[in-house]
Amino acid sequence: MRSFLSYLAGGLLALAAPAAQSQSAPSVAPSPALGPPVAIGVDLARPVGPMPPLWAYFGYDEPNYTYMPDGQKLLSELAALSPGPVYVRVHNLLTTGDGTAALKWGSTNAYTEDKKGRPVYDWTIVDRIFDTYIQRGMRPIAQLGFMPEALSTHPVPYRHQWAPDQSYKTIFTGWAYPPKDYKKWGELVYQWVRHSVARYGEAEVKTWRWELWNEPNIGYWQGTPEEYYQLFDYTEAAVHRALPAAVLGGPETTGPGWDKAAAYLRGFLEHCVSGKNYVTGATGTRLDYISFHAKGAPKVVDGHVRMNMGAQFGDIEEGFKIVASFPTMRHLPVILGENDPEGCAACGVQTNPENAYRNGPLFASYTAAAYGRLYALAEQYQVNLAGAVSWAFEFENQPWFAGFRDLATHGVDKPVLNVFRMLGLMSGPRVAVANPGALAVADIRAQAQSQRSDVGALATADAGGRTASVLVWNYHNDDLPAPPAEIALTLRSLPAARALVQHYRVDAAHGNAYAAWQALGSPQQVSGPQQAALEQAGQLPLLAAPAWVSTQNGQAVLHFALPRQGVSLLRLSW
Repeated sequence: MRSFLSYLAGGLLALAAPAAQSQSAPSVAPSPALGPPVAIGVDLARPVGPMPPLWAYFGYDEPNYTYMPDGQKLLSELAALSPGPVYVRVHNLLTTGDGTAALKWGSTNAYTEDKKGRPVYDWTIVDRIFDTYIQRGMRPIAQLGFMPEALSTHPVPYRHQWAPDQSYKTIFTGWAYPPKDYKKWGELVYQWVRHSVARYGEAEVKTWRWELWNEPNIGYWQGTPEEYYQLFDYTEAAVHRALPAAVLGGPETTGPGWDKAAAYLRGFLEHCVSGKNYVTGATGTRLDYISFHAKGAPKVVDGHVRMNMGAQFGDIEEGFKIVASFPTMRHLPVILGENDPEGCAACGVQTNPENAYRNGPLFASYTAAAYGRLYALAEQYQVNLAGAVSWAFEFENQPWFAGFRDLATHGVDKPVLNVFRMLGLMSGPRVAVANPGALAVADIRAQAQSQRSDVGALATADAGGRTASVLVWNYHNDDLPAPPAEIALTLRSLPAARALVQHYRVDAAHGNAYAAWQALGSPQQVSGPQQAALEQAGQLPLLAAPAWVSTQNGQAVLHFALPRQGVSLLRLSW
């Protein structure tokens, strides 16, 4: 890394040169200095299942960042990285306040009451947020929360003044409590859905996903589980009274790997299946999709960051098991409402040094290794996984590379965003990947990624038969230097005599604006030319100029070195 930074500091503006000028094309022979190659085989003629864009889901706490300059820029980039619609989930859409943004805070003032206690609805800020999404072809996961001050059973104190050096519990103020009047809450929900239909049209709003609250099994809900069930019943009745075709889900609980969290998710589903409905008195409540959260647990070990993907996959597996245990519900779409390496997006490096992974390629390789496995895991448990939200956006007017869990800083993209760009370039069904050395989910849960590198792949082939893509990652839990892995990628069932290979790369030296910023001396004041160069450094680059490879009997073998925490995407066309 030091030699790369020295090089970069000497000529940062050269980063704006065409990416095709960097390094060489995939070689036809392995590099002997790197040791035995990792053998990965891809059969383009063996589809194994669809590849819905599970990764095209993003979220954040602070809704007022949506229409700020860097927020709008990033949303445009997110909308552009996917051939289909990108979903956005955000908190605080009904929270009372003047629209001032702060860490883990936002507000819209959608609901107040006059002196006689009569509702006053004001959708000005809500509309500004949703207009920003709709203008970009994005689809909201419209979160019904949090509790307006005028409806809260414990309204004082209402707004928190949380900072990352304070206890997380201090954020759970008046907005987190049940309503004084469930019927007034239901009417608020009804009015919002009806307003949305009037503003955007029924056809548009039918494509949205509505949801109730966030993580009611922890401090975000200062009521009992039964009170949450009651709130859901009133919400469901209101949503579907306003728009019968609306899609409403829940409960957005977190941590199914914990016993109490698992019990909460299970209890909610039992209520929807066989509980007494608080509105109708009948049995059960309509539920259109199921949502829960999964989080990892990084820590600092001997001066370096060690990730823990095993904790995250423990949550996913246990959540899938719970869903699969309900025969009448296992067909419902499942959304991982937050799917992240840990739990606090607004906790930066200064207060949480374990979050140093967020700025560089470690976050990128972790994301590739995690999302790349979700398809097979959902098939294993026979659940209908529809999406997995990366709870990461941007933090307006914060220090450069402060270590928040974000996708960009000051309009400059971080390496992790390039993995989502890679996923967006893949098309067609998933095809068979043979990788004898790959880790299984059981290995990940047992922390095998701290013992050896996790070198894996995900591949697709276009149904038209003229393109294919292979995503390859070299991930390790420990953020330590190590030799690269030599990859021997065998492509089978290629229907042409030759194929054009485009090799995209994210690693310490490619698609890494953080390294470029460090090479400048880590400035907090960035000039115009530096800003432009950093923005260019944050884009997804080609590792080499596109190159043709020949096939023999429908087969080709590509050899390349993949650094620790590196991710490659190889796109083939013929």
